[in-house]
Amino acid sequence: MRTILLQAEAPGPESSTLEVPPGREVSFGRGDRSAAVDFPLHHPGVSRRAGAIRAVDDYWLLTNLSRTATLVVENPEGGGEFLKVAPGRAAAPVPFEFARVVLPVADRSCSFLVFASQHSYIDFDAPKSTAGEPTLSAFAVDETAKYFLVLVALCEPRLRDCSSSVIPTVPEVLDRLRYAPGGVELTRPAVNFHIDYLARTKLRVKEASGVRKADWQRAALVSVALRFDLVTEDHLALLDG
Repeated sequence: MRTILLQAEAPGPESSTLEVPPGREVSFGRGDRSAAVDFPLHHPGVSRRAGAIRAVDDYWLLTNLSRTATLVVENPEGGGEFLKVAPGRAAAPVPFEFARVVLPVADRSCSFLVFASQHSYIDFDAPKSTAGEPTLSAFAVDETAKYFLVLVALCEPRLRDCSSSVIPTVPEVLDRLRYAPGGVELTRPAVNFHIDYLARTKLRVKEASGVRKADWQRAALVSVALRFDLVTEDHLALLDG
């Protein structure tokens, strides 16, 4: 049975976890004696019935019961991926295996985690067809190259905190790589060269108008790398050992 698990990030006096089997729907919110909820969130800024979650095999549906508040669902493992569920939206599908549901409140933060079942994938072990020309790779990057280390260093803040908007500067990249395993020795011109090489040749990002070259290149590289999973949390081991 593919159970969905809800877990409070700040456990309250009641149970902080709730299992939801496929086909079952549970409500969440502040609740009270006249409006009980299945998964209580103990914050005065949360609606008494803020929303509902229905488990569907290896994904889940989110309903926003609020008239004014938008719910945000973050993918902590996706380098900044998130989706918004507007007030009154019913049964919005959420594809993340691991997600954080964030409710807007005036102070602190209120959120809970949702663990879905592992997704199913196609078995690619079958023999490949050799007929015709091979498919060209969209982004042919060498994970052993120094330019890839530069790319990982640029993506690191977003990978460690999906809500971060920080894009490291060239001096910050230099300093970060200096503490990587083996102490990667690069100069400022070398880092600039790798960034330009990634932007022009490897990821082929397009220039944004109205911003400085160094700024748009670094921001565009991070956006493309995280969007297409060219850099993931696993690659942080290249920086940390």
